[in-house]
Amino acid sequence: MAQSSLPLVRVGTRGSPLALAQAEEVRGRLAAACGLDPQTIALRIIRTTGDRIQDRPLAEAGGKGLFTKEIEQALLDGEIDLAVHSAKDLPTWLPPGLVIAGYLPREDVRDVFIARKAASLADLPRGAVVGTASLRRQALVKRRRPDLQVIPFRGNVETRLRKLAEGQVDATLLALAGLKRLGRSDVATAILSVEEFPPAIGQGAIALEARADDARICAFVAAINDPDTATAVTAERAFLAALEGSCRTPIAGHAHILEGRLHFHGLIVKPDGSELHETTRSGAPAEAAALGENAGRELRRRAAPDFFGPG
Repeated sequence: MAQSSLPLVRVGTRGSPLALAQAEEVRGRLAAACGLDPQTIALRIIRTTGDRIQDRPLAEAGGKGLFTKEIEQALLDGEIDLAVHSAKDLPTWLPPGLVIAGYLPREDVRDVFIARKAASLADLPRGAVVGTASLRRQALVKRRRPDLQVIPFRGNVETRLRKLAEGQVDATLLALAGLKRLGRSDVATAILSVEEFPPAIGQGAIALEARADDARICAFVAAINDPDTATAVTAERAFLAALEGSCRTPIAGHAHILEGRLHFHGLIVKPDGSELHETTRSGAPAEAAALGENAGRELRRRAAPDFFGPG
């Protein structure tokens, strides 16, 4: 009897409210799909470098991987069996021995605009302050409204909403997916379309990372994997890899499957919003990686050599 109380699956996650909500969703889906007692799926909170650094932009501290490397190390060390990540936080290349074993069904990929007084980005007064930690959002805001002040804005969802309420900024932008998972989508002033404000690579998707040789865990994940999400994010990550993407270059990309076809839209933009290149692809879902890579290579050719420079 005592043996049944031992964890069958040890799940590693960050400790933010959003990360825990995502990990709980994974636990619930695993239990239901695999006939497991939820109590045998243990959540292990791991504090990451990205959680510790709050005084400067992440791009200055090393960029991609700051929210994942400690969790991935715990996976490699055998301290956990499965890692739960926001897909947009995953580095372009995974450590040897680790794989993305699957994805949960994707939540809404759109960004939202949140302001104290303005109804939209266009309605903000000249010189208003917009806070965001995302270089992509900073660049897209500057491209549409070069007259605005855009400043780095760190912290979890609740922290940023509190700072906005206190008047530290006039507006901010957040992912609708995170707000929905926290039950806070009511705070959105306006939802931005994917056409006007393309999302980050992997936005809205929860990625499940495992050891490549752990057949037991990979089988569990396969039972809850969403094929359409996996296909779409595969295209987006191939686009990112072809661009050698990091936190230093604003990159956006969104793939979705419609009527059996994969449709992809990707773009790169200079941090100051002064230059933008975009492209689209459409093809069979089985060609997802090739379509994303081809789109990324095209934009690399079109952009000037200094486009991907530091900062």
